[in-house]
Amino acid sequence: MFKYSLYICALALVLTSCHAPKIIEPGRHAELPATFGTSSDSSGIAAVQWRNFFNDKDLAALIDTALKNNQELMITLQEIEIARNDVRVRKAAIAPSVSVGGGVGVEKVGRYTSQGAGDASTEIKPGKEMPDPLGDFRVAVTANWEADIWKKLRNARDAAVARYLATVEGKNFVLTNLIAEVANSYYELLSLDNQLLIVRQNINLQKNALEIVKVQKEAARATELAVQKFQAEVLKSQSLEYELLQQIKETENRINFLLGRYPQPIPRETTQFLTQLPSAVSAGLPAQLLANRPDIKQAELELTAAKLDVKVARAEFYPSLGISAAVGLQAFKPSYLIKMPESLLYSLAGDLAGPLINRGAIKAEFNTANAKQIQALYNYERTVLNAYLEVSTELSNIGNLEKNYDLKSKEVDALTRSIDISNDLFRSARADYLEVLMTQRDALEARLELIETKKRQLVAVVNIYRDLGGGWK
Repeated sequence: MFKYSLYICALALVLTSCHAPKIIEPGRHAELPATFGTSSDSSGIAAVQWRNFFNDKDLAALIDTALKNNQELMITLQEIEIARNDVRVRKAAIAPSVSVGGGVGVEKVGRYTSQGAGDASTEIKPGKEMPDPLGDFRVAVTANWEADIWKKLRNARDAAVARYLATVEGKNFVLTNLIAEVANSYYELLSLDNQLLIVRQNINLQKNALEIVKVQKEAARATELAVQKFQAEVLKSQSLEYELLQQIKETENRINFLLGRYPQPIPRETTQFLTQLPSAVSAGLPAQLLANRPDIKQAELELTAAKLDVKVARAEFYPSLGISAAVGLQAFKPSYLIKMPESLLYSLAGDLAGPLINRGAIKAEFNTANAKQIQALYNYERTVLNAYLEVSTELSNIGNLEKNYDLKSKEVDALTRSIDISNDLFRSARADYLEVLMTQRDALEARLELIETKKRQLVAVVNIYRDLGGGWK
């Protein structure tokens, strides 16, 4: 009867295992264009180390400090440690679990029980009955092991390894973004410094014009309206000066936050800002993004882990084989523990078990893992698409900003000359004071826009360096 029951159980396990659902393999793959448009250069600036890419010593010192102290980077490093420990846990699950231990106990059974009636007639030595209550002293080594027949444990380990490597790429992604953010904030600070310098120069120019208008009013060549208009223009520029001072403070604090420190002055050289030439840009080939962009490699590794999770979930439908063993010493008196082989104990057992009733829950877990796999595929495709579009956008931006800066420079030169012309005409009463005011206002706006355009040029080069995957190597 027992033999037939064993056969029935084994047959049930085989039948339930044969109906495990199939894994849905994603059929889509991200395909990159051959080039970024007109550029077909095979070498890209992503291979350049950040210390060689940024030639400003003050900026390099700031980046170096940020890489040592930034809290977000430190948090990411702890995420790597967490993932590394998870790999160790998964590896340990594959090997047998071995433990050693001992125990002490005492047992008193009822006299009128099957066990008690049997113990009453048991004698260890002639004329000596078994003690009552009965002690129990044991020391043993036990081992438990799940045979990884379906590679469930190994796939879980490989998935943990993939996620660990993904956290490493996540750290690299934080690195390249941190470097770009420090550089962009630094260039913004230089831009604000130069805008403040222009505004202060313009305030002095407007004050001189105001004094001229006051003199002309006394000579009956100008009216009080002209004086008030010039006075209002001075006050407007002074108000703009304080707005710029606040923006400078905010930018300095943002840089200090990225550097993980409390507010302190940011060393910088502002006089050469407009003469700085943006670094030459070489985009390389789109296929190089797959190797250079940490976020793409992170998404790819997460996709690999998700595929392994599906295999782990599918293995839950199959029967598992567990083996347990123990060897040690056991006796009801401590003095008998050393008597061999009477006190020796050992055991060896194997268990074969598979799902029979709760297949619905296991199937739900499998479907969830499969959906996460497809989700990871879409995330990978989106990351690749986003990387290509970011590079394409910045390449266009760099080309347009170069033309914009050239035209803006010519506009500033023309308006600067027109200021002197309008002042001369105003002194000789051949120009209206409104023409002088509008000329000064237009010149100020053009100069500020020129500085803003220069900043956008420098920032665009930093962004293309980041978008191509530079900075983390």
